Amino acid sequence: MRVLVLSDTHGLLRPEVLALARKADAVLHAGDVGRAEVLTALREATPGPVHTVRGNVDRTPPLSHLPETLLVELEGAGTYILHDLNDLDLSPGAAGIRLVISGHTHQPRVEERDGVTYLNPGSVGPRRFSLPVACAWLHLNGAGGVRVEPLTLQA
Repeated sequence: MRVLVLSDTHGLLRPEVLALARKADAVLHAGDVGRAEVLTALREATPGPVHTVRGNVDRTPPLSHLPETLLVELEGAGTYILHDLNDLDLSPGAAGIRLVISGHTHQPRVEERDGVTYLNPGSVGPRRFSLPVACAWLHLNGAGGVRVEPLTLQA
C-alpha cells in the first residue's frame, strides 16, 4: 500500500500534489488544510480514502468540524494522526500504534522511537522561510512493515 502524507496546505493545493494523490492508495493530511476545496480536490483525485485532522488554522466550518485526532488502521499498522505533536496525549507504543503523523512545524522529520515511527511530512502549502515544500510516501507491506520516503517538491 502506498499512502501520500501531507500537511499544512494552508489553502494551496499544488498540481504536483494532485498528481501524487492520483497515484496514492490513500491520503493522510495532518491539518492546516486552509480551504475545504483542498479536501474536495484530494478526494476527487485519490482512488482511496482521504483521512484528515483539523489544524490550528482550520477554525471555520466545514474545516472546524474535522477531528483533532484520528486513529486509522493501514495494512496492519495502527496510525495516529494529529496536527501538533506537542498535543500527543497518549503513549503510542502502549496503545499499539506503529505510526504517528503530525504537521504544524512545516519541517520534514522522520524519527523512530521505541518501535514507533514519527513522521512530519513538512508543508506542501505556501513556502515558509527557507523550509522546503515537502510531503512523504508511506510504503506499507501488510505485515506492519513501514517505509517512509520523504519527497521534496520543486516550488
